Amino acid sequence: MSQPTPSAPVIAVVGAGAVGGLIAALLHRTGVDVVAVARPDTARTIAEDGLTIHSRQFGDGVSRIRVATRIPAGAHVILATKAAALPALAPEIGSARPAEIVSLLNGIEHLAVLHDAAPGSVVAGASVAVESTRLAPTVIEHRSPFLRLTVPAHAADTAIVLAWQAAGFDVTIGGSDNDVLWTKLRFLAPMALLTSHWRLPIGAAVDRDPALTLALLTEVAQIATLDGVPTDAGQLARALAALPPGMRSSLQNDLEAEQANELDAIGGAVARRGLAVGADTATVDRLVADLRAR
Repeated sequence: MSQPTPSAPVIAVVGAGAVGGLIAALLHRTGVDVVAVARPDTARTIAEDGLTIHSRQFGDGVSRIRVATRIPAGAHVILATKAAALPALAPEIGSARPAEIVSLLNGIEHLAVLHDAAPGSVVAGASVAVESTRLAPTVIEHRSPFLRLTVPAHAADTAIVLAWQAAGFDVTIGGSDNDVLWTKLRFLAPMALLTSHWRLPIGAAVDRDPALTLALLTEVAQIATLDGVPTDAGQLARALAALPPGMRSSLQNDLEAEQANELDAIGGAVARRGLAVGADTATVDRLVADLRAR
């Protein structure tokens, strides 16, 4: 493994979970100066055991990565937490005065929070497509045959994106922050809401009530279009049909486990943006209310 040079930027991965931990470990393998920022108990465990990655695409291995419980001052930050963690993290992000922040959070509302918290930093809303799960606090299984990252055009020359490209990651660059975030959310929201509502994998959830599915896809497409990202319901239906029929959503898993989830960041955000742009949100509202009531 190559070693980081003294002038290399420090990349702090905030949230060393299934996705953040995978990215941190893979960057570390290529010699990037990476720091995993985690809660004290998790940080201590990572310091003792390293991060173990099981991946058919990238191979198995243990990364002895640096850890911290706070974001290093001036670091280049990859934000890979759950969206619900952002309000508590925002003051710390501001205090660290990061050089740049590339966020992998779901939803479309978090960028405003980050801009307010770190007004002098470059802030980019990126998205990641990957199936990765944490088998233990320091053991991560990368299950999908891909790790795809999408970033807006203005982030093309950031140290984080350059490090991703140097590591051999599949990185797509283009569009605005809104384009990148909506391109994922317009697909993620229907998948998450339908699988969670029916408590079924996506193949069965889509077919359970075709009228409900069509109404949801029509609303999401209309909201995205009115918010500047042209979308049609047929496009979303084809995207869902292309998924493995047995695939579950992380929202579904979190709700069933009765743990912190991203219902508000996904479904709630779509409903609020729909209200703001004057779209019909009756179906989205119904599904979000049902899931909140549980």
